[in-house]
Amino acid sequence: MTTTGTTTEPAARHSLRTLLRRTSVRTRIALSVAVVSAFALGAAGLLVHTLESQRVKRIVAENTAQEIAELVRLQQEGVDPGTGRGFTSSEALLSTYLVRNVPDDDELLVGWWQGRPQERTRHAYGARLVADPALAPAVDRLLPRGGTADLEQDGIGDYSVTVQPVSTASGRDAGEDPDALVIVNFLSDEEDELRSTMRTYAAVSVLLLLLIAVAAWLQAGRLLRPLRSLHASAEEIGATDLSRRLPVVGDDDIARLTSTFNDMLARLEHGFGSQRQFLDDAGHELRTPLTVLRGHLEVLDPRDPHDISQTSELLLDELDRMSRLVDELILLAKSDRPDFARLRPTPVAALLEQVHRKATGLAGRDWRLGPLPPATTEAPLDEQRLTQALLQLCDNAVKHTGPGDAVTLSGEVVGDRLLLAVSDTGPGVDLADRTRVFDRFGRAVVPEGDEGFGLGLSIVRAIAEAHHGTARVEDAPGGGARFVLDLPLEGTPSWPVS
Repeated sequence: MTTTGTTTEPAARHSLRTLLRRTSVRTRIALSVAVVSAFALGAAGLLVHTLESQRVKRIVAENTAQEIAELVRLQQEGVDPGTGRGFTSSEALLSTYLVRNVPDDDELLVGWWQGRPQERTRHAYGARLVADPALAPAVDRLLPRGGTADLEQDGIGDYSVTVQPVSTASGRDAGEDPDALVIVNFLSDEEDELRSTMRTYAAVSVLLLLLIAVAAWLQAGRLLRPLRSLHASAEEIGATDLSRRLPVVGDDDIARLTSTFNDMLARLEHGFGSQRQFLDDAGHELRTPLTVLRGHLEVLDPRDPHDISQTSELLLDELDRMSRLVDELILLAKSDRPDFARLRPTPVAALLEQVHRKATGLAGRDWRLGPLPPATTEAPLDEQRLTQALLQLCDNAVKHTGPGDAVTLSGEVVGDRLLLAVSDTGPGVDLADRTRVFDRFGRAVVPEGDEGFGLGLSIVRAIAEAHHGTARVEDAPGGGARFVLDLPLEGTPSWPVS
């Protein structure tokens, strides 16, 4: 039996979890609200019943204490207020008290002497109560000190009996069997009223619970409507259409989730776009050298050593060119990675001086080192990547200038920005070409002998963007082109560095 119970209980829990998983979120929200509301209403009902029961007992005790206080006061005065005569016996005192006092609806006052009830106030249960065989023994037990006892009788229900002994100067009153005032409180009537109130409360609670469940169902549907739209959009969006975005309404959790979903789509669109662009660029640019290789191999005469030598030299040159192209494309593809640039505080002036020394070996130009930031100026930079970008700009300046032309490398701090520039005295860049030159394979005027692919300035822009900056070209003072890297002077590393 124990094994069966142990096996059945986990199976029941598993079935319940399976049922909940198959239930819609809207239904689960409505059920959760209904369960919580039912618990709250039940707890409130229990609390109200407890407090009301205590209140009823407190009222009964207060009413009983009031009746006893009035009896004691009349006993102490010892005079009948109606006749002005003194009480000759406790029976007279009790009779006067019963005539003068009006009990509550659920209260019965009984004059008790000679071991039995003699007089009583009017009540529907009065005759039936005094005939209860359990009443006399209960009163006898409480005499002569007094006290309270709880009794029960069919047709009457629960009731409490409070006995207050009474005595006067009469000698008989001092006997062993004193007279008493018996105060009877019918608790069942109070409890019936409380039960009626609780039944009303239960009916109202059930109605409220139904209304709460319906309201929760409707409200959950309204709140989950953006999620359904999100689900439908996610099903419709494919790898070929990542441009769709969901409208963001409000500033709640669902609005933030929608915004995050849109950001994710933007990242996916950018990532897929970069992959497609890389494949398109590689396929487009590699097609020509591959055609050249194939054409020369097809006409190659394997019996002519001179032809083999010339063809081998030409093919090796094309392979070197293809290798450089692939390296540059891979570098651009890596520029989207978060670890492409490892930023750390770097002295700007020292970096520019080092780049200037390296650039002087590119070609015979009038290499100049322009104004530099103070030696203490530091910025979050990737020294290797930035050196690569500046040397690329210097190489670009060499291609568009001749011997004796000036090429100036400079840097300055403007507000919270760091401007690094390479200026030359060449022909400059037309206004219409200043944006296109930074695109992949985007070229303006190509100087004679330039065997580049049009990827150099794209790499420069990618490095600038990895530093959270921009790259641009403008007119240089006195003529020529001035390529500027506009970088933030302050920032935090974009990738953990050791």
